Order: sequence, then C-alpha cells, then structure tokens
Amino acid sequence: MRRRTNIIVRATGLLLVLVFVMSGFNGTIFADKGISGEIIIFHAGSLSIPFADLEKAFEAKYSGTDVIREAAGSRTTARKVTDLGRRADIVASADYTVIKNLMIPEFTDWYINFATNEMVIMYTPHSRYAGEINADNWYKILLRPGVEYGHSDPNADPCGYRSQLVWKLAEKYYQEPGLYSKLVEGCPDRNVRPKETDLIALLEAGELDYIFIYRSVARQHGLPFVELPEKINLKTDKYSDFYATVSFEVTGKKPGEMITQTGKPMVYGITIPNVAQNKEGAVEFVKFLIGPEGQRIMRKNGQPPIVPAETNDPERVPPELRPFVVGINSIP
Repeated sequence: MRRRTNIIVRATGLLLVLVFVMSGFNGTIFADKGISGEIIIFHAGSLSIPFADLEKAFEAKYSGTDVIREAAGSRTTARKVTDLGRRADIVASADYTVIKNLMIPEFTDWYINFATNEMVIMYTPHSRYAGEINADNWYKILLRPGVEYGHSDPNADPCGYRSQLVWKLAEKYYQEPGLYSKLVEGCPDRNVRPKETDLIALLEAGELDYIFIYRSVARQHGLPFVELPEKINLKTDKYSDFYATVSFEVTGKKPGEMITQTGKPMVYGITIPNVAQNKEGAVEFVKFLIGPEGQRIMRKNGQPPIVPAETNDPERVPPELRPFVVGINSIP
C-alpha cells in the first residue's frame, strides 16, 4: 500500500514538473494572479489592429479574462462614457488631449501616454495620378479636377482635426497662400466619415482616391502612402514650435462650447475611468500594454511606443502602474 502511494506521489510530482517545463518556466501556469472577467475597452479606430493583437496575447496569459473591444473615433469613444453613461474599464485615445479635455476631472484624473504616430496620405494603385503624387506635389494632385480625397470628422476623431492642422501647416510650409481654403473647398461633406478607418472602405472601393490617415494604419493595410515632410506631419518634437503656429476648433464638453486644438506632435493616451467595474483587470491590461510585450506589439504594428510611458500625475496613477511610468512636470 505504501509503495502504491509513493508511486502516485511520484507520478503526480512528475506531472507537475512536466507542466512547468511545458510552460517554459515563465510563470504561465501561475500568471493569472486572480485576474478574470470581462475587460471592456473603448479605443480609437487606429488602435484596432494592435489592440486585437494585444487582446489575443493578454487572454493567452490571463485565461480567465475576456477582453471586449469597441472602436470609434477617439472623441466619440470618450463621449460614450461622459455623455452616454456607458461602462468602460479602459479608454484609449489617439490623442491624450481627448482624455484631458473631455474626461478630466469628472471621469478620471490621470492618463498615460504610450505611443506616437504621424500623418500620411494613403491611396491605392488605382487612385488618380497614383504614379505622380509625392511629398512635394500632393496638394497640387489633390486639387486637380476629378480627384476625390477625404478625412475623418474633426469633432469625432483626432485624425480629422489633425488633417486640418496638416493642411494649415502645408500652406505655410509650401508658401502657398490660400491653400487651406482650397483644400477645404475641394473636400465635400460626403468625403468625411466619423473615424479614419471608415474611409478605408471608400478608398478600396475607388470612391476616394486619397485619404489623410495615420502611418500605422496605412502600414497595417499594406497600401501605398505619401510620407509628408516632418515639418507638417505632426511626428516629431523637433518641430513642435512650428506645429504650434496653427490651430483648429472642435466641439467641447457642453453644447456651444468649443475647444482649440493646437498643432503638436502625436501622442496616444490611455486611462481607466472612475466607472470601471473590473479595475484590477484594467490595471493589468494597461501594465501589459506599456510593458515589454505590449511595446513589441505596438512597434510591430507601426506605432512606436513611448518608453518609458509618461503620465500627467504619477501620484494618481494606480500604484501597480507607477513603476512603469515617469511623470512630467507639464504636458502642454
């Protein structure tokens, strides 16, 4: 009887060792740390593909979780929480100022900046004058008769007001007086959609020849794009002063209220709203995003991560996230 018991114990021990070996000694079998349940994420449309990859990797690590994502223009995403009273465990925006302007202080008091991007002009091989367009003549091509181009809604999506900032900067950069007004006139309302990713279907169907969109989205969809000069693509801190010479007004928190969006380098932001129901899961997801694996996924999808991630207020960020972020005195 004792021999049989020893055999059972030894067999059980061998099985545990085998499981541990198969897990690669990376703590996988212990990784869930009690993290479970639904984690509802409202995020920018431009984060759809990288966040799909993050969802898959996160759920593989935390098998008891179910990440539920909903994409929209970043301003629409924030208003789902602030105006419609919907529950979200995480809000991720293509522009941190959306969180700052629409959600603080009533719905959150912190945000983390985690990635960057830049504006480009995406097209297809079948777009009119696709063989001619480049960084020097793109505005001349767009203004030719019969060319259709579009952008997202500035009041719903940062990509929309960023496209307007690019047009205003282009007028200065190329020294073409009146260029901004000409570009506005050449883009009818039918070519404007709620979020930048909505435009891709119109582009692929041939209804639009060109769209203003993020570089990461163009890369993710494998379509050609025009790389704009750094002085107008909102990419780098090097030209922050020049970017800041233009601005565009969008709707504010209340009806009739307006917010001035000043040109600045692109920075994505994320927060956990006060209404979050699965705060423990949300914290773990944000930690995953700004950690090494999340950085790798963002980089793979063409969105350079900010390393280390930055926060507006280290004292208000959940304690579990503080080792992964640095504070800055002022985010303009």
